[in-house]
Formats: sequence, C-alpha cells, structure tokens
Amino acid sequence: MTTLDAQAVTIENGLWARRQAVNRDAALPHGFRMLETAGNLENLRIAAGRSSARYRGPVFMDSDVYKWLEAAAWEMGRAPSEWLRSTSEATIDLVAAAQGVDGYINSYYTVAEPGKRWTDFAHGHELYCAGHLIQAAVAFRRATGDDRLLTIAQRFADYLHALFGPGRRVATPGHPEIEMALVELYRETGERRHLDLASFFLEHRGRGWLGPGRYNSSASFQDRVPMRDATTVEGHAVRALYLTTGATDVYLETGEAALLTALNRQWHDLVTGKLYLTGGVGGRHLSEAFGQPYELPNDLAYCETCGAIASVMWSWRMLLATGESRFGDLVERTLYNAVLSGASLGGDRYFYVNPLASNGEPEHLSRGGCIRKEWHLVACCPPNVMRQLATFGHYVATRDAVGLQIHQYAPARIVADLGPGPAMTLRMETAYPWEGRVRIAVEQAPTTSRTLSLRVPGWCTAATARVNGKPTAPPSKGYLRIERAWQHGDVVELDLPMEPRLTEAHPGIESTRGCVAIERGPLVYCLEQADHPDASIADLEIDTEAPLESSWVSGRLEGVTVVRGSGWAVDTAPWKDRLYRPVGRAAPAARRRTALTAIPYYAWANRGPGAMRVWIPRGAGGGASRPSGDSAP
Repeated sequence: MTTLDAQAVTIENGLWARRQAVNRDAALPHGFRMLETAGNLENLRIAAGRSSARYRGPVFMDSDVYKWLEAAAWEMGRAPSEWLRSTSEATIDLVAAAQGVDGYINSYYTVAEPGKRWTDFAHGHELYCAGHLIQAAVAFRRATGDDRLLTIAQRFADYLHALFGPGRRVATPGHPEIEMALVELYRETGERRHLDLASFFLEHRGRGWLGPGRYNSSASFQDRVPMRDATTVEGHAVRALYLTTGATDVYLETGEAALLTALNRQWHDLVTGKLYLTGGVGGRHLSEAFGQPYELPNDLAYCETCGAIASVMWSWRMLLATGESRFGDLVERTLYNAVLSGASLGGDRYFYVNPLASNGEPEHLSRGGCIRKEWHLVACCPPNVMRQLATFGHYVATRDAVGLQIHQYAPARIVADLGPGPAMTLRMETAYPWEGRVRIAVEQAPTTSRTLSLRVPGWCTAATARVNGKPTAPPSKGYLRIERAWQHGDVVELDLPMEPRLTEAHPGIESTRGCVAIERGPLVYCLEQADHPDASIADLEIDTEAPLESSWVSGRLEGVTVVRGSGWAVDTAPWKDRLYRPVGRAAPAARRRTALTAIPYYAWANRGPGAMRVWIPRGAGGGASRPSGDSAP
C-alpha cells in the first residue's frame, strides 16, 4: 500500500473535524506564544546574532519549533491562513539566520556550548533536532509547495553527509528520529544517499556504542541488541518506537526481509505484553520506559503522549508494509484514546503522562497528575499532538495496484488517482465513533474495474455491508473487499454494530486482576468523579451481570456518547485511620447500589481536577470483599 497525496483526504465534519479546528484556531496560536514564552524562539535569535540574551531550556529546544512548523504546514495545506503563513515565514527566516555557514544548526551547541558539537550522542539530541527540521521541511514542500525550509534542511543534510557515513565518522543517535526523516528526504528528493545514511545509523545501533547512560544499561537507548536481532521493545518508549518507525521506513524502501522479520517480532512483543488498553505505551516513569511483560500499572502508567504518537507512526508503516488490518486496528485504538487524551478539548492544555487511574490529587513530584498544563519544560508532547491532529487525514486511506483502501472512518471526501481515467472520488458519511454506520458514495471513478477495501475493526464481530442496497460477501482477513467497475452514484453501506462491552485483561497484569473495563466501538471508557458526586471513584464496583446502556449527551464534553451501568459503592469508613487489619475480625464492608456513568477516556480531566479510573473492580454483591488485585487510586 502507498499513501495518498497530502490533500487527497478532506475531513468535513464530526469529531476529527472539530479537533482539527481547535488545533488550528486555538492550539497553534497558543503553541507559538508558548515557544516565545519558554525561550525556544529567543534561543534561535541568539544563535542568529539577533539577541544577546542567555540560552534557556534543555538541549532539544529547537525541535519544538520544527514540530510547530510542521503542524502549521499541514494546516495551511488543508486551508490557507494569513496568520499561519506570515508567522511561519518569519520563523523560517529566523531558522535560516541561525544556520551556520557550514550548514549546521542547533541553538544549544551554537550558544550554550559552542565547543561541544557531536560530543554527546546519547543525550545531545543533535541528530534528533536535525530530523525534526527535515520532517518540517518535507511537510512544507508537500503541503504548500514552499521550498525555503527544505533548502535549509538540505544544507544541514549535506553537512551530515560530510561528517557521517562509510569511511567517515561512525555514530548512532541516542534519540532516534533522524532515520525516518532521512528516508522522507530521500522520498522527496530521490537522492539515494539520504536512505543510505539512515541505514548507516541503523547498522551501528545495538553494539553498546552509546554506553550505559543514566540507567546502567544500553537498553535504555535500544543499543543492547542489533536491530535485526531484536525480539522485544525495550528502554525509553518513545525512542524505541521512533527507532522501529525509522527501521520500517528503511524496509519499505529496501524490501530487506530481515528487517521486517525483526519488526514483526517487536510489534508482537508490544501488543502481547506491553500495551495499555488505550494504546498507550511505557509502564515505567524511570527512564520513561517499557517494563517487563505485563508490567502495566494504572495510576503509575507513564503512557507519554509522544509514545502514543510514535506507536501510531510505526503501526501505520507496518500497515503499509503488510496490508494487515491488525495494524490499522492499533492505529485506531491509539488515536482515539492515547493520543486524544493528551490535549484538552480547548486545545491549550496538555498531558505529558496519561495514567489509567488517578486519585484526583495534584502531583508535585513528576509529570503525572490530573491537571493538564499549558506547556511543559520538556515540551515535546504539545507540538507533537499539533502535527498529529493536523495529519489525521493522512491515515484515512491508501492505494495499491488494484484499488483503494479505507482504514479510518470519518465524514470525509477522498480523491485518489488510481488510473487510468478519472480519479476515484468518494464521499464518506458517518457519525463514527459514536455510531457504526458508514455510507460511501462514489462521485467519480476510473474507467476500469477497481477494488474498494474497507477495514472491519477487530472490535466488531458482526459487520454487514451492501452495495446499492444489495448484500455483499462477508469480510476476509480484516477487510471487506468489493471489486467492480464503479460508477457515479454507486453507494456502499457498511454497518459495524456498536454496543458497549466489558473487557478483561491478562491475569499476569497485577493492576487489573479482578477488574473490567468498558469499551464501545473504538473508544475506551472511564469513570470520572464529576459524574459520581455521591461516592468516591476508588470505592465503586461494577455489576458485570447488569446491562450496559449507551446514549448521546450533547451538552457534556462537547457531545459524547456515555455508557451507563450499575454497581455498588463500598463503605470504607471502617478503615478510617487504618492502613491494614487482620482478616476475619470485622464484618464485610457494607455496600449500596449505585448507578455508574462512563465517559470516553480521552475526555477526562476537562471538567476540573478529579479522580478517574479505567479498570473497575468486579462486584459480587452481598458481603463479598473487594478483589485482591484491585489497584484503586
């Protein structure tokens, strides 16, 4: 499968159109103000000789500017904006002024430590920043046709080629990013040397070259095992998945079977033992890392927003490589839950960490907690969310030699050149993810027979479809495939029955033992304190025998489908001032029946601070005790 042109898909309505509008009108202006406030832009002015201030922030401050520019480019590709145009042009001029005569650009090593270029590959982030610059430059070319940033990026790439590669300096980055960027630069320019340099950086990984780092193991940098020998995802979660993303890009261009074999092993390791129900990744705050299999704590989940975005990027490329629907399923799960949760509904507050349970108290010792912040000292996540939201349309559809594939559902217009003859033009109408009915009308079609393939999500067990009112053959291997000579006026109707369901976790996950979660369609749900004023979230249990009912509530959280059930509130008053007590010396905890209301997980913490939980203890009624494996906050 190959991607469509940048402007091929237009999101026209629904949840994603609203999120993109907020991203454009609120998040991007807010983000630019924060880049000014935090010092990112001032650092570039110092490097350009336009300011005599002191450098502020960590070594990777430039990367946030580049991610913001990438998001702005994609937004301008969707629709013109005078403010985005003028602001982007001024920022690109600043980046150009900060670039050295040799092509190098990095405000930290130009201003704060000018004599220490390329002395700290483990933590210096020079190649990481270069990668984000290249990706922003490619985005401007593809979305707007503007080459100015690409000229800057190519000069930097020329500098990198003069420094690194066979017969020159050996290196590999502590934080992967440059690999996927160089592959994109190769795709855009056709210059094979960019692909070769990406492969070079991959070749030298897994030999302990980066050292043990702060955590006494090269595994933190994915430098313990060569890429082609890897069997697990390990270490810093974002670095790990940026690496696999770049490696998949290299596979897509070279077809090297050993790379795909290793990547399949690592993806299997992720989804069978190290993935949160939301699609979030990273169970350890220490090193922001993957833990052991089934080490998935709820209140201490790290689930960095950037990790979710990295997972989407990787699974998308695995989908392109294999055409297997399981990768599209994980893209969907992660986008709707682990990515959307990272930004507030208003677009100006952000989570760095996305736990699956919270006691509602402020967190003073980490990046976690129940209150989104307007920015972070390490602000990788906010502009990363901005570019992810701006590019949602890129994940909707692909093409191959036989036709068009639709992977994500949203009200949209799709225009794809499948040749020969006119482009395939479709209009998709749906209330997804709130309803499972999808209607696709053909507005224009090629002159020859083509196959239209529609992904049937893994959560759906009874999909049906009709073409012009007549039933079609059942789906196969995750896709409904319809081959015909399409004509204007043809209509495909896909029905994905969407009922609330209870999900249980592998018994090896200690934090979820004895608990269930509520899901509906692609959405994971949670209980939030705001909907349960008469009981503490920590004291609620669910009656798994009671029916679950869903209903649309237009006035809540910008409009959501809520799921209602029944359970018990446990009286924990006898435990006052007691942390432990002997078994059997007290009467079973008293219970009272109570209604439960679940909202989509992505929307929590938008009504002020409060407790939340995804996994809910099973209640047994009567005098049964709380399940021993519960990890209530």
